[in-house]
Amino acid sequence: MSEQSAIVSRSVLLPFIIVTSLFALWGFANDITNPMVSAFKKVLELDNFQASWVQFAFYFGYFTMALPAAIFAKKYSYKKSIIIGLALYATGALLFYPAASWESYGFFLLSLYILTFGLAFLETTASPYIMSLGSEETATRRLNLAQAFNPIGALGGLIVAKQFILSRLQVEQIGAEAYSALPSAEQTAVRVADLQVIRDPYVMLGVVVIAMLILFLVVNMPEKAETEDKLGVRAAIARLWRQPRFAGGVVAQTFYVGAQIMCWTYIYQYAESIGIANADAVPYGISALVIFLVGRWIGTYILKFVSGGKLLFAFAVGAVVMCLLTMFIVGSPGLYALVGISFFMSIMFPTIYGIALEGQGEDAKFGAAFLVMAIVGGALMPTLQGLILDMGGGGYTDTLVLGVPEVNFSFILPLVCFVAVGLYGWLVFTRWHEPDPLVAEAPPRP
Repeated sequence: MSEQSAIVSRSVLLPFIIVTSLFALWGFANDITNPMVSAFKKVLELDNFQASWVQFAFYFGYFTMALPAAIFAKKYSYKKSIIIGLALYATGALLFYPAASWESYGFFLLSLYILTFGLAFLETTASPYIMSLGSEETATRRLNLAQAFNPIGALGGLIVAKQFILSRLQVEQIGAEAYSALPSAEQTAVRVADLQVIRDPYVMLGVVVIAMLILFLVVNMPEKAETEDKLGVRAAIARLWRQPRFAGGVVAQTFYVGAQIMCWTYIYQYAESIGIANADAVPYGISALVIFLVGRWIGTYILKFVSGGKLLFAFAVGAVVMCLLTMFIVGSPGLYALVGISFFMSIMFPTIYGIALEGQGEDAKFGAAFLVMAIVGGALMPTLQGLILDMGGGGYTDTLVLGVPEVNFSFILPLVCFVAVGLYGWLVFTRWHEPDPLVAEAPPRP
């Protein structure tokens, strides 16, 4: 295999490995945060909609900072963008300490919001940088390979959430009703202790991120020289949005991220509705991530032979079927179907990303920003699902919709999202040009 056709050539292997570690680092942040929706709900006695603001704060940070991050990367460099991202990431994580001291839900939300400023810098920078480390014809496969390490970090986040947060919360051990009945002074003592339990892993995470920041300060990261873009940011953005494959990719990514966050956040509520405690539901979240990881590796291999659009369409159809089973089969089989959705989600983010950015050249940094801004779907969709869960009250089985509890029915939102992703995949391989996956020897575009 030639250097040009290799997914990652030896000459850039070290920077590829180091930058790929960032995919695991933000995967950890994503999946330690998903169970916090349920944790904050119980500790601070919130309703489902109020608790969903954890995800809104987390994912709205991406929307706020992605475009400024892309402009910064364009003006300076990928390396400087990564350093800024790690600094913001560490700051947000360390702010959990004063947030717990003040016992302020708003402060926790602000901390998550700032933390994801850093993640926006990292994701806006790392993905196009990985794609630039070699031939454009292998860029989508290279990104899928790097993204395969994201679930490894996510698994770490879930394990920490189970072992060091959920299993140690006193409110979980006492029970929500008994906690509400405690005298005010005892409630305060439990709340203070539980907020400290939530705080500590995030503070340790901040320390780890600072160590990564120091590493990037000393590591050399080769970057392709860019030609001067006299047309500027507005012209680059205009060029991007004139292309239906890119514009459609941003829309599809918004729906996909919304679906992913709903499926991974509300797996705990779904499990609780059939009598499984939050800490005991974490193995289902871990199983979902393992299945996701397996799907990512299988999908990356299949992309050698099948175009991204066709594979995206096929996996979206599979996800729709699993959503229907999740909705209309009550009990453990429905929970298993919810876990199984992760296999079909596995290739969606990097495949949409790669299809949308293929052939964009220097405009890829701005294109990456809009695809990261699309992560706002993870802020908006879970809040809508929280509203559905509150239809009959604060529980998850207070009322029936189409003959099933509201927690089951709420997965109609991920179903609609996967239909949108499937439509994008279908349009890509039927109407919009995409490269033949078997043509790997063509020279990269300048």
